[in-house]
Amino acid sequence: MPLDTLTTYSQTLLRQDGRRWNELRRITASISTQPSSDGSSLLTMGNTMVLCTVTGPREGRGQRDNNNAIIETEINIAPFAQMDRRRRNRNDKRTQELQTTISNAFQSHLFTHLYPRSTISITLHVLSLDGALLVACLNAASLALVDAGVPMPSILAAISSGSITPTDDSSAKPEPILDLNNAEEQELPFLSIATVSGQQGMEDRVSVLMMETRCQIGGANSKMESMLATGVDGCQQVRRKMEDVIRKHGAKIMQTRK
Repeated sequence: MPLDTLTTYSQTLLRQDGRRWNELRRITASISTQPSSDGSSLLTMGNTMVLCTVTGPREGRGQRDNNNAIIETEINIAPFAQMDRRRRNRNDKRTQELQTTISNAFQSHLFTHLYPRSTISITLHVLSLDGALLVACLNAASLALVDAGVPMPSILAAISSGSITPTDDSSAKPEPILDLNNAEEQELPFLSIATVSGQQGMEDRVSVLMMETRCQIGGANSKMESMLATGVDGCQQVRRKMEDVIRKHGAKIMQTRK
């Protein structure tokens, strides 16, 4: 029987995959991966891989909002993405919840007032899943929207943050950990958080905050505050990586034009 995170962390201060509490999994990303779409991206976070395509802004049929564009999100999780090979249909509650969360996040984040009576469609294909599903979808969608040229004040970056009590003592102070994989999500309380850059001299603003499991909020051993602080710092690390991807892609385009 393999050792779990709670068993080994108190002895080594290392997680199952060898990371320390504040270390991210390897993040790789590329944009303009699907030339047929208006914007696209391919993002991996550890063993989680998400392909995103963006269509629009285009004139929406039956669009009732005369002042803003409407964001539509569709998530398709491949049956082979997980070990259990479970097929998820469109009526899956978890999938619908994720679609609504992503649509609401970008509805308030993008400059939708520039495209009245229009629709922006985000399609996400989950090819491999090892935790951080909402996080990976938000980051992939953010890159694809940048590729599509949809204006936004800053890049929306997301990460997951959890909490672990390294000993069996109930009075021990819980410690936060960053970027949980699937095994850690099964054992520990965690949340998904996304932030956007504040204006010059201002702190980042939290755009999305979803509590994925139950967590103690009040009391001496409250986990929420440390999880939030760790998550905000993690979002800054992810945003820097995403900005590097965009800069390299822009430099590549400029070289080809020259």
